[in-house]
Amino acid sequence: MKELETLLEKRWILKSEDRELYYKIRDSIGEIRKFATEKMGCQVIENALLVKMEKIPAMPETCMGIQSFTSKEEYAFLCIFLMFLEDRDPQEQFILSQLTEYIASNMPGEGVDWTLYTNRRRLVRVLRYAVDQGIIRVTDGSDDAFMENETGEVLYENTGASRYFMRNFSRDIMAYTRPEEFEESDWFAMDEERGIARRHRVYKRLLFSVGMYRREGADEDFEYLKYYGRRLSDDLEQTFDCQLHIHRGSAFLMQGGDCRIGETFPGNTGLSDILLLCCTEIRKKVEKGEWELQKDDTISVQIVEFEQMLRQVKGTYGFGFIKGYREMPEGEFIRETEEEMERWTLIRRNEREHTVVICPAAGKMSGCYPRDFMNKIQQSEQEKGEARR
Repeated sequence: MKELETLLEKRWILKSEDRELYYKIRDSIGEIRKFATEKMGCQVIENALLVKMEKIPAMPETCMGIQSFTSKEEYAFLCIFLMFLEDRDPQEQFILSQLTEYIASNMPGEGVDWTLYTNRRRLVRVLRYAVDQGIIRVTDGSDDAFMENETGEVLYENTGASRYFMRNFSRDIMAYTRPEEFEESDWFAMDEERGIARRHRVYKRLLFSVGMYRREGADEDFEYLKYYGRRLSDDLEQTFDCQLHIHRGSAFLMQGGDCRIGETFPGNTGLSDILLLCCTEIRKKVEKGEWELQKDDTISVQIVEFEQMLRQVKGTYGFGFIKGYREMPEGEFIRETEEEMERWTLIRRNEREHTVVICPAAGKMSGCYPRDFMNKIQQSEQEKGEARR
């Protein structure tokens, strides 16, 4: 069902941005709402402005953050910005100085100093994200003027979509003191004995995460796969172009070529290629007995040992990397590679124990250069060595 895939992939469908798609999804809204509510426990919002599926994950992951944001302050700016828009009607216009004044007066602590370039750059990043998401439109001016000087002005228009950006909670969250309480709030009204909450969690973990791991989350979720795996597999494979792979310690929804549910790995990037080469090297170490596979299909190694493997990958295959990674300093290469592997839940770093847990997803994929390419490079290296001698 392509309309369901579209809602899973995008935050929302705005009528003002794509009227044809908006009406196409509304025509299928009954079937979409049935799958979303029964299988995942996700609310579908439908009105004259937009259509949106509330995609609340069963477990938070690193990859679920706003990738363009680089600091906690940007998330704070975004929340206050949404408060600012709350009092404005759709199509109402405002200038940037109104927003900066509002943020400065509502920011906890000592406020915000807009004469600092760092603060202006962070706010511009938030505003560009809001424009990209369809929350606001630029009517006149450019944020580059504000980036250069705090007196720079831009005229924006509120689309009205901001009221549907944040999720709705079924109870008052002001008394919450732990992040886990936000996760638990989804299941308070559920009858656990009937297994509804468990079914919702399993579907969400398969559809919203890279993989589902036995060592993470509730044990009963894997029991659900044990007893209902065949039925769940048939249901998902009839709905999407995909295959459900269930293993001893993990489960994965492998998308086919005609399925697009969010960002996929590997992507068409140089860093994706590097990660695939790392996965191949991990597999080789397991096959050689250098690294031991645990009962839950994970591997635990010292950080020093893992980073040595990354150096080995760069030393062996670096000639095939794109220029940026080929010439990148070793420390920066290791940091970027580890961050990307952790974002895709291929690894989990444990700084306290100085270890890296390699997750089962790393064993699902591998990559290598074509043999003739490797032979050509090796021959070139030998010729260089002979020339030096």
